[in-house]
Amino acid sequence: MKKVSILIPVYNEINSLEQLLQKVEEAPFAGLEKEIILVDDCSTDGTKEILKNLEGKYKVLYHNVNQGKGAALRTGFEAVTGDIAVIQDADLEYDPKDYDGVLKLILDGEADVAYGSRFMDLTQSETVVKVNFLANKMLTLMTNILFGAKLTDMETCYKAFKTEFIKGIKIKSNRFDFEPEITAKVLKRKARLKEAPISYHGRTFEEGKKITMKDGIHAVIALIKFRFSD
Repeated sequence: MKKVSILIPVYNEINSLEQLLQKVEEAPFAGLEKEIILVDDCSTDGTKEILKNLEGKYKVLYHNVNQGKGAALRTGFEAVTGDIAVIQDADLEYDPKDYDGVLKLILDGEADVAYGSRFMDLTQSETVVKVNFLANKMLTLMTNILFGAKLTDMETCYKAFKTEFIKGIKIKSNRFDFEPEITAKVLKRKARLKEAPISYHGRTFEEGKKITMKDGIHAVIALIKFRFSD
């Protein structure tokens, strides 16, 4: 494996995007060649203008209508040419330097899919809002019960896939229910899914966090739906 494709869905992240991209550039990503794919989900805060100036440096794709994270990732996966595809949010809650431990699970042949867990080592995490923590733990427990898994953090952003594996999966979810859908589908396909600890610097809603309790309800529905259908 020689190249990693880094998928970054973007929506109204004018205050963090350039700093995030610098961190992605500086991170080693296990020494692999990097392909950075940005998908703008119809930003309205000036983010799109920043991306226009980056078109010569990265793959930049645009949605004409806001559709959600799942839809942006679906668009991004179609453009992947790397051996491994990884997901990176455009905010600064996750640090790209943590990807080495995640990628190592795939590069060493231990996993087909690897997740970065915020809860394997809580000493590395900051600003884990109590409500979000409990919601994540509940959704992860529900995932483990429904699919016979042993995950600690199903809702994590940091997910890495062998490209040959993810290309065979059709994603239907448009919003944050992408997370339970993709987890359900890789588990039902008997993927070797392993986790590595990562750090986390959570945002509050005032600072721009977008996921809400409503998204949690949709995640529960998605887990049940994709347990019994595809």
